Amino acid sequence: MSDYIKTVCQNRKAYHLYHIKETIEAGVVLLGPEVKSLRQGHANLLSDSHVIFRQEEAWLYNVHISPYKHCSTHVNIDPSRPRKLLLHKKEIKRLMGRILQQGYSLIPLKIYFKNGKAKVELALVKGKKQYDKRSDVKKRDIEREWGKKFKIR
Repeated sequence: MSDYIKTVCQNRKAYHLYHIKETIEAGVVLLGPEVKSLRQGHANLLSDSHVIFRQEEAWLYNVHISPYKHCSTHVNIDPSRPRKLLLHKKEIKRLMGRILQQGYSLIPLKIYFKNGKAKVELALVKGKKQYDKRSDVKKRDIEREWGKKFKIR
């Protein structure tokens, strides 16, 4: 059985700012209007989006999901509210250990729908130094030049 995946939004800057060590898929607890807004693509992963662990639960912070326009007015949902992530206890404990002991961070890379369910792809990352960023740009420029020189015609 193949999975149907529709990407809602991505954090493209994360690949430039961090060394990505591992990725994890997690479910998200959302309210009805938030799901409808996500389906329309009205979400934004801010540059300071991150995951915090509280009482052995994972919470996603600074993800902006715009209010659904066609929703009744009595529902007031904060667009940047913390959202609970659905992970197994073993995964949470393993990630907490990596973050506390080894200095990693946990950030969202993208939000997508997989078989009708909203999912978040999380990445275990370590920040890049300025010289790492420069060397990545240099490598990309060299590869682009080689691609132009030896392009098959």
